[in-house]
Amino acid sequence: MDVAREAGVHVGTVSRALNPATRSRVNAETAARIIEVARRLGYEVNIAGRALRTQRTQTIGALIPDLANPLFPRIVRGVEDSLEKAGYTALITSTDNNAQRERRMIAALLSRQVDGFLIASARLEDQALEELLQNGVPVVVLNRTSANARTSAVIADDPQGIADAMAHLVALGHERIAHVAGPGDTSTGQVRLQAFEAALDRYGLQRRSELVVCAEAYTIAAGTRCTRDLFNRGKPFTAVVAGNDLLALGVIDALKENRIPCPERVSVVGFNDIDFAERMSPALTTVRVPTYELGARGADLLLDMIYREREISTVTLPVTLMIRESTAPPPLPGTGLFGL
Repeated sequence: MDVAREAGVHVGTVSRALNPATRSRVNAETAARIIEVARRLGYEVNIAGRALRTQRTQTIGALIPDLANPLFPRIVRGVEDSLEKAGYTALITSTDNNAQRERRMIAALLSRQVDGFLIASARLEDQALEELLQNGVPVVVLNRTSANARTSAVIADDPQGIADAMAHLVALGHERIAHVAGPGDTSTGQVRLQAFEAALDRYGLQRRSELVVCAEAYTIAAGTRCTRDLFNRGKPFTAVVAGNDLLALGVIDALKENRIPCPERVSVVGFNDIDFAERMSPALTTVRVPTYELGARGADLLLDMIYREREISTVTLPVTLMIRESTAPPPLPGTGLFGL
């Protein structure tokens, strides 16, 4: 092989150096010399040939619940950038939060012999995910966890995020805080609800079931419907912690429908810090999730599982409360909702 002869190394060393996934096994100086020789000689890696030799296709299946959700483009970018460094490509598909479509997409990706899966659409009970695990397919779940203990995951520190949001509202003087929770069949919905209830207990605030409503989906429309439901229950509240930013947008829309100013009469906190959260009116106070890093770390973890048979693990990333315009002290007694 010309590259090996020119660089003065074994052919196998060239192969490892030119494969981003195995480059770390070669001395950095030697790898740099091999790459420079290959570039000078115009050498291009034969991906098809490598796939035949390694029985790997250098592709990953990435399942996203809803590509229209602003949370996911940054996650996908992190996935793509990390995979590109390893010579991998992501085949990305949206499941539309539909279990049947998810199964079809998984089957289609398996037919293309992907080397593993990154799944951001997993529900707590997910039969399609369970079947992948039973068949030994490498899988990493992103942003959510599964009831299956054999699932590796990269998630945000949701409990800390909700705890920080609640601490902020309590410090402002809020006591009657409502929660528009995410779907109960997702780990994010359940974990954030549990963290909300734990914060109520921590600050000695009464748990009021009438101030908790669970959305059927992480959408603006669902947030609006949930807030209307809160209004119909007739129980006063001065702040709302929403399960994510889209739900928070729906909450603010419902407040505007009823000519209730935010934050003067009701404060709102979201979760995720999607791209336009700070451009909203009012700018949204929300918990920032490191979405790019979440995707990149998920891709790295999956590649470790493929090449090094890494054990099952969960990576938890820190979050940050972004305080903006949608939160303020509660209104004076007698001026809030329902005469509060």
